[in-house]
Amino acid sequence: MTKPNKLANFAMGLAGETGELVDDLKKHLYQGHDINLEKITNEAGDIAWYLCNILNMYNISLASVLDQNIEKLKKRYPAGFDKNRSINR
Repeated sequence: MTKPNKLANFAMGLAGETGELVDDLKKHLYQGHDINLEKITNEAGDIAWYLCNILNMYNISLASVLDQNIEKLKKRYPAGFDKNRSINR
């Protein structure tokens, strides 16, 4: 499989698995279903697998992605999340 095809496969897999997780949460929040922690854990694992494959294609570590995200959020919300800062940024 070519690199563009692998990337497309991983990206579509990530979107699909994220959709499955969101659907499970929707059923719990809005349709009265019990929360299914095993299903959520399984979907989260699938999401992580696809995401890590995308990152690995470009030699990006998941740890560096998470560290950069924390730094970005610290700059954006130095005193913690603020609804007004979120709306007016």
